[in-house]
Amino acid sequence: MTDVLTQPRPIRLKGRSYLALTLTPELPFEDWLARLDDLASRSAGFFLRRPVVLDITGLDVDRAQLRGFVSQLGTRQVRIMGIEGASPALLGSDLPPAMADGRPTADFEPPAAAPEAVKAEVATAEPVMPDLPKAVPSIIVTQQVRSGQSLVFLEGDVTVVGSVASGAEIVAGGSIHVYGTLRGRAMAGTMGNAAARIFCRKLEAELIAIDGYYKTAEDMGPEFRGKPVQIWLDGEAFKVEALA
Repeated sequence: MTDVLTQPRPIRLKGRSYLALTLTPELPFEDWLARLDDLASRSAGFFLRRPVVLDITGLDVDRAQLRGFVSQLGTRQVRIMGIEGASPALLGSDLPPAMADGRPTADFEPPAAAPEAVKAEVATAEPVMPDLPKAVPSIIVTQQVRSGQSLVFLEGDVTVVGSVASGAEIVAGGSIHVYGTLRGRAMAGTMGNAAARIFCRKLEAELIAIDGYYKTAEDMGPEFRGKPVQIWLDGEAFKVEALA
């Protein structure tokens, strides 16, 4: 009985997924950083408190270049949580760890049972966790999205029956529909859906993005400001059309 009472509790390890921005820089780094500075200057706080993954797949850089680049991002308040696409020789204790494509995981605890029992439990658990697509097409928000709020729905469309305030943000895996004024940031098609669109009753957005391509307020034509519009991608170019 004494052994049972004094035995330390096992540490519980939890699997959890988080939304992180992925930056895919291009060479030369100086030119790419200048474009990043331009984005940051026109959308204040865009990277503030955001987890960011750096994807350098296909870039021919050495360790010194990578270290200097990560340092440059740090001076811009862009905190890199991991690096994807880097060879093991490039990484070390002075750089963020290597990362690969995320996968959803379930909570688990280190088992105390014998290996045979563990194998039996795993074999039993596998059928109840199939990797099947979920048909969750959209969510509807019936109130205003206030400044500082971030509404994230990666499974499909987001519809806001109201307005999106300046400093607010909507991130959707599908299209975004705003039945009011869009003043904040709207990022549609974030899971690789280039067919996603952005609709709003009144365009006053600080930033719009579809499938990773973005435009800031200064880049949008003044003829569409304050009007009902739909926005979509044609290749890498944004198309805007006024709604009746």
